[in-house]
This record gives sequence, structure tokens and C-alpha cells, in this order.
Amino acid sequence: MSDSLGRLYLAVLAAKDLDPATSRTARLFQRGPAKMAKKLAEEAIEVVIDAVNGNSDAVVRESADLLYNLTVLWAAAGVRPEDVWREMERREHLLGIAEKLPKSSVKLRKTAAAPAASPAVRRRIVALEGRSLRKRH
Repeated sequence: MSDSLGRLYLAVLAAKDLDPATSRTARLFQRGPAKMAKKLAEEAIEVVIDAVNGNSDAVVRESADLLYNLTVLWAAAGVRPEDVWREMERREHLLGIAEKLPKSSVKLRKTAAAPAASPAVRRRIVALEGRSLRKRH
């Protein structure tokens, strides 16, 4: 998957200076980060609506649009896909891959206090807000 997003990111970079009349990417760059963010939010909402409605084919299509708009916003912000992958790897080492970082730095410090384990050792998973820590089985 990261290869596909990497190729998409490179295509976005290649298209950003094309003619806005013929390139959606160039048009987004011309309109600026606020328009890029709006398009990203619109696609995210469409994914959510289609998921709630149980339309998995539409979720797939809208997710591809969402990823496109995310890569456009990354490019505009100077963020590279490998920056995101590095952050995901950092979080996996701290918490395991399954969940996002807790909102509280106190929770993070408690979880991160344990010494780094080898990849073969299972890591604790931090539950989403308001839920307690649990171990994988």
C-alpha cells in the first residue's frame, strides 16, 4: 500500500505546476491549502456516509478520493509519505499498531515507560479515549 501512496504522491508533485485548466491537482495547488483541506474533509464525510449506509463499493471509491486529497495536502504542507510511515512506526514501537496515540501525554508516558521489546514480544494496545489498557491475546 505504501508503494501506491508513494507513487500517487510523486504524481501529485509532478502535476502541481501543470495547467490548472486541465489538471485537478494544479487547480487545488492554485487555490491553496484551505481549498485542499475542504476537499479532504468532503471526501472523509463521503466515506463516512457510505460506510454508515453499508455501501462498501462506494467506500472503496471514496477512500481512493480521500487518499488522493490527503497526498495533495501532504505535498502542499511539505510532508512526505515516508514522514508519515516513520511516525506510524514510532507509534507501533510505543503502543502497538492497532490504535492511535492517546490524547493525554500522561497516558503515553505510562505506556512508553516500559523498555523497548523485541519485535517478537507482543506490545500492549492502548484503548481509545475513556477505555482502559488491555493486553493482546
